[in-house]
Amino acid sequence: MSATVTELSAARASRPLPDSPFWPAADAGPGRPLLAAPVPAGDPAPADDAIERRLSLDEHLVRDPERTFFARVAGDAWAALGVRDGDLLVVDRAGPPTAGSLVVVAAAGRFALRRLGRDASGRPRLEPADDPPAGAAVELWGVVRWAVHRLWPARESRP
Repeated sequence: MSATVTELSAARASRPLPDSPFWPAADAGPGRPLLAAPVPAGDPAPADDAIERRLSLDEHLVRDPERTFFARVAGDAWAALGVRDGDLLVVDRAGPPTAGSLVVVAAAGRFALRRLGRDASGRPRLEPADDPPAGAAVELWGVVRWAVHRLWPARESRP
């Protein structure tokens, strides 16, 4: 099956969202409109532009603003987990790490992204285990709660 795709014109893309009960005015409060119905990833469903509520990404992604920071990923070592070069990480320094969590660690004055695992005895260990050097002190800086990555127009890392 083939579908005709109509390009989004520059004029349409630059138009503000409609001012209606479904699309509140831009000054209606913090955040952006969140569609009430999810957008199907497979078979199409009837379009419904009703708004569930306004959503602020800060409120949605950050649990504790005083203990949360952002970091960019360098490298594709965790691409199999969906974390790619250039992604923006939301790192929570207050949340408890659990087995399987991605964590930011500091060792020998350097940051690294690792996954927290357990050894055969149930003790916590970092994956991959190729660094830091044996005996080096490792400090857990925080737990990665979200990874934000760009999909359009290309997956390019940013400086």
